[in-house]
Amino acid sequence: MAGPLAGLRIIDCTTVVLGPWAAQQLGDLGADVIKVEPPEGDTTRVLGPGRHPGMAAFYLGCNRSKRSIVLDLKQDSGRKALFKLAETADVLMHNYRPEPAKRLGVEYEKFEKINPRLVYVAAYGYRAAGPMGPKAAYDDIIQAGSGLASLQSVVAGQPRFLPSIVADKTSSNGVVSALLAALYAREKTGKGQAVEVPMFETLVSFVMVEHLYGETFVPALDTAGYKRVLNKERRPYPSKDGYFALLPYTDGHWKEFCTLVGRPDLAADQRFQGMANRLKHVEQYYATLAGLCAERTNAEWIELLKNSNVPHGPVNTLEDLFVDPQLNATGYWQEVEHPTEGKLRLPGIAPKFSKTPPEVTRLQPRLGEHSVEVLGEAGFTQAEIAAMLKSGATKTA
Repeated sequence: MAGPLAGLRIIDCTTVVLGPWAAQQLGDLGADVIKVEPPEGDTTRVLGPGRHPGMAAFYLGCNRSKRSIVLDLKQDSGRKALFKLAETADVLMHNYRPEPAKRLGVEYEKFEKINPRLVYVAAYGYRAAGPMGPKAAYDDIIQAGSGLASLQSVVAGQPRFLPSIVADKTSSNGVVSALLAALYAREKTGKGQAVEVPMFETLVSFVMVEHLYGETFVPALDTAGYKRVLNKERRPYPSKDGYFALLPYTDGHWKEFCTLVGRPDLAADQRFQGMANRLKHVEQYYATLAGLCAERTNAEWIELLKNSNVPHGPVNTLEDLFVDPQLNATGYWQEVEHPTEGKLRLPGIAPKFSKTPPEVTRLQPRLGEHSVEVLGEAGFTQAEIAAMLKSGATKTA
């Protein structure tokens, strides 16, 4: 059965993570994603371990469910091919900065003329209209600028980056949602449009969901920063044999937790009665949880809480995730045989659909693996394709 986006064609000119991971998600949902790469390939093709050149682990993580075509957009024939592909595409997405996009001649206005139904998605570091619009941006720079790095000062004593490319991936999800919304608008109006997804503004929105806090009001009623999470004691607590996560969050959770651990005095403690009071006395609340956690082993905590509604869980390492009972019970991890790279492990597709289930439609393509195929579908003759191969405007795997 076809996925929910079956019949949709996406031209993906993005590189690294922000765009490619978004396009991979759309490919998993059934879209025909054509990954357009420069002759040297996406930079992630060389990042991390690999069995063959150009097929490194980082690239494999963001580029399944796609076809790969090489187009040198600095050559007239390469640009001509891109415009030809766009004539019948539903979406074109890129992450060129505004000025390089203009130099390459791939501005929205040119695509709009040949395909008014096209949804044109540009993923930038910053909104193009602002003073930072022309600047390059990567995950580290956006974590720093958005306030996320400074939040780590609470636990690290100085600004630190999260050990995950959270700016890229959060913005990637923003690309997916904005793109799908534009396609829905097209279904109603018959017209495509240009969509801009900036990393900086996207991550500021992400950070400020809870941290706008007192500055929500004008004039401010309190400082910015949600006090419960801006606390160095908010962490997995040491147990007798490791670390464990405990969060009796609601009033119901708290009462049940106090009963299970045999501490009715804590349930009656005025400091902890009601969520507002627990927030007001959050340091004492966390200290109390830490003290209780140290009284049992992880296994004892799991046994005590297994039938309760109290949120709890182990502290998994990356390696633990490969044997996690929840992930294994739901078939999250998949092992596949790649035609050139051998056996690979793939993470599953998180969303479930009852009638149009998504699936991995293709394994990760080699650079230019589908160049001839895609150009042929677009109407180029064998002679034209041969000329492009000779000039380097395209190439095959």
